[in-house]
Amino acid sequence: MSSPLNRRRALQLAAASLATAGLGGLSGRLYAAPADGPRFLLVFLRGGYDATNVLIPYASSFYYEARPTIAIAAPAAGRPGESAGAQALDADWALTPALRDTIGALYRRRQAAFVPFAGTEDLSRSHFETQDSIELGQPSGAVRDYHSGFMARLADTLRRSGDAAPAMAFSDSLPLSFSGPTPVPNMSLRGEERDPVDEREARILRGMYAGRPLQSALTSGLAVRAQVAQTLSALDEEMRAASRNAIDTRGFELQGERIARLMQERYRIGFVDVGGWDTHVNQGAAQGQLATHLAALGRGLDAYAGALGADWRNTVVVVLSEFGRTFRENGGRGTDHGHGTVYWVLGGGIDGGRIAGAQQRVARETLFQDRDYPVLNDYRAVLGGLFQALWGLTRARCAQVFAQTTPLDLRLV
Repeated sequence: MSSPLNRRRALQLAAASLATAGLGGLSGRLYAAPADGPRFLLVFLRGGYDATNVLIPYASSFYYEARPTIAIAAPAAGRPGESAGAQALDADWALTPALRDTIGALYRRRQAAFVPFAGTEDLSRSHFETQDSIELGQPSGAVRDYHSGFMARLADTLRRSGDAAPAMAFSDSLPLSFSGPTPVPNMSLRGEERDPVDEREARILRGMYAGRPLQSALTSGLAVRAQVAQTLSALDEEMRAASRNAIDTRGFELQGERIARLMQERYRIGFVDVGGWDTHVNQGAAQGQLATHLAALGRGLDAYAGALGADWRNTVVVVLSEFGRTFRENGGRGTDHGHGTVYWVLGGGIDGGRIAGAQQRVARETLFQDRDYPVLNDYRAVLGGLFQALWGLTRARCAQVFAQTTPLDLRLV
């Protein structure tokens, strides 16, 4: 016979269930996101990914001079279907073959776009400094308020506008971008860290709170936790049966479907971070370390889009990183911390299939400090423009999310 539920365990489970129901500062209702409401997911590639080997400036001879061992072959250099060659997107840019069948397919359907020369004014080239700068989203030069992340401000602004947009961080801990006065839950997607309440424990909790003011909230919270646990359990069964290679079952490739199910049923604003992009040594070209990571990321995003079904048309995904990497390869056949980078914008209803934003010719003389892509498209302006278009925000509402910034309308949404 199993031992009785001890009081500490009961209080922990009750607190978790009540938090799920929305107490302690959260809205006290169960969210059921309307099918026609916009959804936004931010995918943060921590480590500074090498955007130059993703969106390849194949029209630039300097690209091949600067990367003698890690450059990816131009489209014309490979025969049709050859994996070593890049996929031409226009006369200047091509896509790495690692993403040909996933993000490349979305691009061909006009459901993906790229924004090169994007980023922040931060010049520290420090992972932590620049990640903090991006997640806070505050004006350059201002004293940082570490209790005000831009995604928290977005959720609060929408709530004040009457458009409840429940948010969730799909991460082990709450990211700085969701730091704010209104609590936002986070959820680890690692199976061993889940703590669902079983039926026996649920009965004990219901008995403890029967007739008390929190009874209704507890009942709602237990129902939400049970639904989430059921969804994740079903996905685990599917994932164990899957025969995909390249990354293990805890990688983003498989997290994509989990996130999609929860975003589809309950949340409007989501955040997930993916590590492993700091490629100082042995980065590789069409194959190798970076290509393996990109292929897995592409499959995860493709799975996310597929799992959303019809709701993919109401979804926008932005993939970004704290900075790009040096244009030239280093002595270790890798790349070092850089500045400007490339953002991805994905969604079933976007006007994609193009390279968006301000651009310039890629040559040695146009590099920033003779080493990096310059930033021509400020990340706050890019995101602000997307938020404005997605939710019809006024200029004043946009300023509540990104102060002292003019939203940039790239006409993607």
